[in-house]
Amino acid sequence: MEVFLIKLLQFILSISLLVLLHEGGHMLASKLFGVRVEKFFIFFDVSIGKWKGKLFSFKPKHSETEYGMGWLPLGGYCKIAGMIDESMDTEQMKRDPQPWEFRTKPAWQRLIIMVAGVTVNFVLALFIYSMIMFHWGEDYVRVADMSLGMKFNQEAKSYGFRDGDILVGTDIRPFKDFNVDVYRDLSEAKYCDVIRGGEKVRVNLPGNINLLNMLKLTPQFVRPLIPAVIDTVYQRIPVSEDSKDSVVSPVWNSGLAKGDRIVAVNGKKIDSYNEFSEEIGVISDQLAATKSHRDSLALRRISIVVAKANTSKSKGWTAQNSQAALDTITTTVTPDCKFGFAVGSIGQLYANKVTHVSYSFLESFPAGVKYGWDVLSGYVSDMKYVFTADGAKSLGGFGSIGSLFPDQWDWHTFWMMTAFLSIILAFMNILPIPALDGGHVLFLLYEIVTRRKPSETFMIRAEYVGITILILLMIVANLNDILRWVGVM
Repeated sequence: MEVFLIKLLQFILSISLLVLLHEGGHMLASKLFGVRVEKFFIFFDVSIGKWKGKLFSFKPKHSETEYGMGWLPLGGYCKIAGMIDESMDTEQMKRDPQPWEFRTKPAWQRLIIMVAGVTVNFVLALFIYSMIMFHWGEDYVRVADMSLGMKFNQEAKSYGFRDGDILVGTDIRPFKDFNVDVYRDLSEAKYCDVIRGGEKVRVNLPGNINLLNMLKLTPQFVRPLIPAVIDTVYQRIPVSEDSKDSVVSPVWNSGLAKGDRIVAVNGKKIDSYNEFSEEIGVISDQLAATKSHRDSLALRRISIVVAKANTSKSKGWTAQNSQAALDTITTTVTPDCKFGFAVGSIGQLYANKVTHVSYSFLESFPAGVKYGWDVLSGYVSDMKYVFTADGAKSLGGFGSIGSLFPDQWDWHTFWMMTAFLSIILAFMNILPIPALDGGHVLFLLYEIVTRRKPSETFMIRAEYVGITILILLMIVANLNDILRWVGVM
């Protein structure tokens, strides 16, 4: 429960900040051109019966704006006088136009008012990234410095990759750190250079590999190779992710020790922790499909063969360990296949190869802008997959977004996520969908070009269509979250 609350608090704080500044952009531009803002709300104050849906509200003396917070945490809004928006207040449009209303202002002023929100979000994201660069700098392990190389799935091997290849770069650019950009580049590249056996080798690629398949398949197209060498054996492990209760680790008294290398699981040889995880994933899927307690216990009874570190003259996980004494450990793991040990993480494996880049205050701005632009361009390029069946399944709602935040409060991660969400909010809002800022911008551009203003009846109908589209998208995204949670997707 504590983990859930920490994630929820970070999510609410981040979204509240972004909505506040987004709507603040609209409000500032409106005030600049003398347009009244009747309401400025964080979250929506949807009425239920006689209750107006306000958690609180106030109206400063001599101000025409009511400020407050609604109960429905799906965004926020500022109600601009004389404008057809999500409030669907059509009564105001029946009255005579007033000089302080949105509809009486020149089209160029109305355009600025509508783009002000997304402009604030774009600028905010770039500013946050810049300040992250200034305060923390960048820490990463270059892909070319991952000396153990990569582990590839069968599709990748069909193009010519081999386990242990060290990725260098593609015809698009050299690889930096290992993140989703590696997959994007490999999906669009004509070739990829790797280091194999100390020599550079070129692997030809088709240039149109499906990015979603690269990410969603198990195992994934490529991931860093992690040796199956035990780093830590825990005495106790938590009952569940959110629980403070714990049980004795299944392998605590098994003789498993730091430095031992796993070489087989249930009689199947493995060459890395990647393969170990894949085998355990198969068992987990089988456990989910079992219908009896006996079958469940049988599947949870797992044997692992380890090469004992204390009997080998060699260090690490290399082939020299083949002379090490083998030991078979049979244990019954927890229902969610927890063993109670950990292997070295990427950060531990390459702790001496971390690249740190510091930025002065002035240097941080171009670095932050470049980083933000790369995030935006990558997000935009991925949008083409949204219109596919797999893309629709990959949509996530509030649960997916909230899960991106860490289970412990970390300011660096919080601000990185806030900047990322700010870019998403800006991009999604500028899409030419009625009810979004982009829809209003589209109609304003039409008015400027043709010098013909769309009728109020058309605008009202368009708003209804846009709201319907947004509600359907929201239902699909949050339904996907529920289906993932219950294990259907």
